[in-house]
Amino acid sequence: MKQKLDNSNISKHLGKSSEYACNYDPTLLVREPRSSNRLHLGLEDHNLPFIGSDIWNGYEITGLTNNGLPVSFVGKFVYSSSSKYIVESKSTKLYFNSFSMTRLGNTVEDVKASIEQMAKKDLTELLETEVGVILYTNESMLDHDLTCDPKGEWHTEWHTDLNTVRSEYITLEDEYPIQDTVFDTYEESPELLEVLDNDVSITRYHSALLRSRCRVTSQPDSGDVYISFTGRKTVDPISLLKYIVSFRDECHFHEEICEAIYKRLYDLLQPETLSVKCLYARRGGWDINPERVSHANLKHYALSDPRCYHIKTPKQ
Repeated sequence: MKQKLDNSNISKHLGKSSEYACNYDPTLLVREPRSSNRLHLGLEDHNLPFIGSDIWNGYEITGLTNNGLPVSFVGKFVYSSSSKYIVESKSTKLYFNSFSMTRLGNTVEDVKASIEQMAKKDLTELLETEVGVILYTNESMLDHDLTCDPKGEWHTEWHTDLNTVRSEYITLEDEYPIQDTVFDTYEESPELLEVLDNDVSITRYHSALLRSRCRVTSQPDSGDVYISFTGRKTVDPISLLKYIVSFRDECHFHEEICEAIYKRLYDLLQPETLSVKCLYARRGGWDINPERVSHANLKHYALSDPRCYHIKTPKQ
């Protein structure tokens, strides 16, 4: 997957020493066209073989009340994979940090509402698509297991962690005899994938060995990948694990890695349904979780709905 990419749009912050602004500054945000990475995959923005979302969770969002009291939140924002742009991660971290010394209201709820409204406006304008932004107070997370159903109704008894359905997924590195398997390819190599006839209704694979690198800084990003599909073809599981491992030294953004996995499997298997979710570990106070699916009913609603606080994978 190695190709020369134009990083001029995202070089404002990435790979450079940055002084963290402590007062609200929306000019810190930087966007990047999705098309810069989609071309080599044969993906066209107007004819995508998937729908999905990019889901961001932030753990260090903070601001001040008018009397100078610091308040902190966990935040989540979500936007569609059909958007023309993605937001660059370091600029996101710098932007949300700029609220930290900004006085935003008389109460905790005032500060919460102000950050939600300002971030929603700034991200929506930057990305030219609707962005959902929700902040959670410490109290709301500690006192309640806040989750919701697809209609947006709140429940405390539903546990929506992907790990609760882990039994439905086969963890490749745990379930298959790989001790004598040679892993020696660390740049994305779809030719590693081997097709087999499929005789099961649905195939679900998981791996905790997903690792890639930042497109600009080459810093490592680790995560879990969840893959499910139906159709007349399947993929040899050990070859799939080799393929996942081949991203280990691949320099691309989280969203680009997810779309590469989806597109390679889509082209190879011609599946009836396909779902790829890449849940990355946090870096700099944020984790990024791209999800690409062939049909809307395959979306994990607690992951993709900003009103649902998503319970984490062990790595997160």
